[in-house]
Amino acid sequence: MQNDNNKLVEAAKEYIKLMKDSGLGYFRIKDDKFEIELGEKHPHYVPLPPAMQGQYPQQCGPQGGESAEDKCAKNGNEITSPIVGTFYAAPSPDKPPYVTVGKQVHKGDVLFIIESMKLMNEVTSEFDGVVAEIMVEDGMTVEFGQPIMRIE
Repeated sequence: MQNDNNKLVEAAKEYIKLMKDSGLGYFRIKDDKFEIELGEKHPHYVPLPPAMQGQYPQQCGPQGGESAEDKCAKNGNEITSPIVGTFYAAPSPDKPPYVTVGKQVHKGDVLFIIESMKLMNEVTSEFDGVVAEIMVEDGMTVEFGQPIMRIE
């Protein structure tokens, strides 16, 4: 048993190094004997770097004399991609999508998956509300900070 634990510790060290080298914030691997999960389970929103600001529509915030509350009341809350990858609306091709337009969601609900470097990253809602718009199609490549959906 001690030998198995040593192998797991060594494997975890290798995965941590890979995460640091690649900039990944979350990593999970599982087989029939063990499972390793490292990092934050649900990546948090990270603002766009200054060079990329203006490339995508802004999240809720004041513009042209309107208050942040006015803009959010009109447009809802925009959910953006936390990483570059492939957008998947469902946990697998044979399952229904996590959410659809008109569906009520709660803070913490899984909204979609972004696959990056063969890792599936679940993105959860930071808001309670109703899905008002889904801006990308299943299987589409998305950029960091790209708007994915809007919740009112």
